[in-house]
Amino acid sequence: MIEHIRTGASAARARVALFDFDGTLSLIRSGWVDVMIPMMVGILLDLKTGETEAELRAVVEDFVWRLTGKETIYQMMEFASQVQRRGGRALEPLEYKKMYLDLLWVRIRDRVEALRDRRASPEQYLVPGARALLERLQARGLRMYLASGTDEVYMKEEARLLDVARYFDGGVYGALDDYKSFSKKILIQRILSDTDVRGDEIVGFGDGYVEIEEVKQVGGVTVGVATTEPECRAVDGWKRQRLISVGADYIVPNYLCHEQLVAALFSNGRRVEV
Repeated sequence: MIEHIRTGASAARARVALFDFDGTLSLIRSGWVDVMIPMMVGILLDLKTGETEAELRAVVEDFVWRLTGKETIYQMMEFASQVQRRGGRALEPLEYKKMYLDLLWVRIRDRVEALRDRRASPEQYLVPGARALLERLQARGLRMYLASGTDEVYMKEEARLLDVARYFDGGVYGALDDYKSFSKKILIQRILSDTDVRGDEIVGFGDGYVEIEEVKQVGGVTVGVATTEPECRAVDGWKRQRLISVGADYIVPNYLCHEQLVAALFSNGRRVEV
């Protein structure tokens, strides 16, 4: 199913495709939000401010979603700020990040090890239809970039395990220890400054605020992946509304509709070269 949000939005001139990783292609970290949000809510509840668990969850969900797609440290920086606002003694954001990653590893370790040992197929942890879409875009001659808010050392390994890194001739990029040295915005600006690609020649795919917003800001066309994980068979209504609010031109639950999606995006059918 493809939902056309903005009639006439066309990527027919696109020369570059920018993909987010987690939730857009990879399902290895599916359920991360069910690790991060309870961790944060639990810490805030311990401050005994009088706020209910539901009230705190609403606060945390809002900023976690708003910052999804940015480097994880930004969510932890905002969380530390929330602790301080409530009179708590906040840890350094990097300490909260380590706490979260340790909890997340418990959840995903079996998935990663099954992929490493080849007990699981890469397709098991890809959004359905993802490989077929990547192959179609590659065949069209688009230069492809993969960018994630997950630490680069981890996401490069996960992209390798899923056998998708080979599609991204533009590069595979993730969060760095020096968080100010990389972001999706920086990558897009680098593409625009280092090549002759224009903003309206970029098509972006993502399940978070950031990648959709940044591609739209330079004039590109975007596909919002509002999937209900981990089955990825239906549109998540909450994600859908959030992605539309920042400019998604199309909404899909997965890429099983890749033929129709490519036809809608590239209506004139021409092949391009970068």
